[in-house]
Amino acid sequence: MNKKLFGTDGIRGKANVYPMTPEVAMAVGKAIAYYYQKGKATNRIVIGKDTRRSSYMIELATAAGVTSMGSNAVLLGPIPTPAVGYLTKAMRADAGIMISASHNSFEDNGIKFFGKDGYKLSDKIELEIEKLIEQGMDGIEHPTNENVGKAFRVDDALGRYIQFTKTTFPNTLTLQDLKVVVDCAHGAAYKLAPRALWELEADVVSIGVDPNGTNINKNCGSLYPETMCKTVRDSQADIGVALDGDADRVILCDEEGTIIDGDQIIALCVLSLKEQGLLKQNKVVGTIMSNMGVEQYLKKNGIDMIRTQVGDRYVIEEMRKGKINIGGEPSGHIIFSDYTTTGDGLIAALQVMAKMLISGKTLKELVADITLYPQVSQNIIVKDKTPINELPELEKAIKSVDKNLEGKGRAIIRYSGTEPKLRLMIEGENENLISDELDKLTEIAERNLT
Repeated sequence: MNKKLFGTDGIRGKANVYPMTPEVAMAVGKAIAYYYQKGKATNRIVIGKDTRRSSYMIELATAAGVTSMGSNAVLLGPIPTPAVGYLTKAMRADAGIMISASHNSFEDNGIKFFGKDGYKLSDKIELEIEKLIEQGMDGIEHPTNENVGKAFRVDDALGRYIQFTKTTFPNTLTLQDLKVVVDCAHGAAYKLAPRALWELEADVVSIGVDPNGTNINKNCGSLYPETMCKTVRDSQADIGVALDGDADRVILCDEEGTIIDGDQIIALCVLSLKEQGLLKQNKVVGTIMSNMGVEQYLKKNGIDMIRTQVGDRYVIEEMRKGKINIGGEPSGHIIFSDYTTTGDGLIAALQVMAKMLISGKTLKELVADITLYPQVSQNIIVKDKTPINELPELEKAIKSVDKNLEGKGRAIIRYSGTEPKLRLMIEGENENLISDELDKLTEIAERNLT
């Protein structure tokens, strides 16, 4: 059985259009509650959300589904995705649900899922839940009277996660010597991130902290870091931190406003862990999109990189399997499994700031030796996601690219897991060559898929 509702990271689509409708959200709530009403169930499901307008609609519909099956819906309010993972486990809930379309614009929304251990659900469990939804819960008895579940809000959810976040930062250090610009993308961390940094004594300059329901990720946050970079330069800050709408990813900039992407952050943090004797298995997990330059840099330092398919869920699965304690993606999903069960933008930023303080170096100095291969990319909107091996002309063109790069680069062509898009990426030592190859590949892909 192939998943129809679930993509790379839960369910996602345009809000109030199938599958992101209140009807589907209610069905999801019912299916999740029913699925976990076995064994040592607490009949408790936590639900968080980001700041987009439709999150209220999806939140309430999901809660209605949960309570209709006799479970209690614990509403956390606007809160980052990693906080839902943490609080699911901390509150001993059966499962956690996050209402968010992450870095997408406000028109979209999504539903992400966590198990009682705080980790995202496996493909196997997602398939079982999807099957329940497809069956419409037919023949399953619904509770009545006093057996219907309750829905209630937890007022201290943010405070609890702020306190946890601070425990990931060395208690012998303080941020009082750092000026930090934090861009919260008008998203889920708009209260949490500035307050956590302030409590750690940073001089905080906050932007992207005025959500109105329609401005989440709009020309701000990790997808649009230019405003962060300018603010760092204008305010003479030491570091810039740009989160996305649900704060599970981060992009940084140094004191000159130069962007530091997820690959560079990972490389910096991996070396820091190794220097402290804390790097497990002497390995890190990346994805097929992780830069070859970072892989070679780490190899020179005696560290192996394992690659997975795109999606922080798959990175985490490989980390757990290999007992590896750091992994992530170029987009800024960075997982420190000693602390969290999923990507956490603020915690990743705090590890970098701790390294700055311990070393006495600026961020620019810390990443100076981490050289990235040039990358060029293109996204194509497609009518349908025809398997690439069923498109002979495109398959032949991809092989031609690999041949022309002569082992000094690579081409990655894949469909988005959340949008109707084909993503093309080529990286290599020769920027002119990879640009020319991308142009040829894009033309062939458009001819076959649009």
